[in-house]
Amino acid sequence: MMPEDFLMPYSGLTLQSVLIRMTAALVMGGVIGFEREAHERPAGLRTHMLISLAACLFTLIALELISMPEPVGDEGRLRIDPLRLIEAVTAGVAFLAAGSIITSGGKIKGLTTGASMWLAGAIGLASGSGNLALGGIAVVLALIVLAVLRWMKHLLGWED
Repeated sequence: MMPEDFLMPYSGLTLQSVLIRMTAALVMGGVIGFEREAHERPAGLRTHMLISLAACLFTLIALELISMPEPVGDEGRLRIDPLRLIEAVTAGVAFLAAGSIITSGGKIKGLTTGASMWLAGAIGLASGSGNLALGGIAVVLALIVLAVLRWMKHLLGWED
């Protein structure tokens, strides 16, 4: 048994592939987190990076579970559903995101930060599944939305 086989015994993923996916999740989550941090929002760089990394890890775990030779159900079918992990990530990130939303004096604050945290989770899921292009496109589009709409609010004189 090779050392890599011991560390990644079931999946077809190499340690290099895992490192690339996890690093991509960190970087892409960090890009959005940096934008939030630069504008002094409640959840910034570290939060977004950790959310994206955690989502990536859950996806890698799902891929690993799918590749396991065991366990089988009563009918001889695999009884592991990777979509349950994705649902758990989504629910967990939504819980964190909800914590960043504050209602005070009839105003809601932190909603965009909550949405960006949820997006960081999705980017982590994309990275973990190996779809770095999908995650990258989401980062670019998110930055466009955040920057362009902030610029438009400034032009219109709306409060931020």
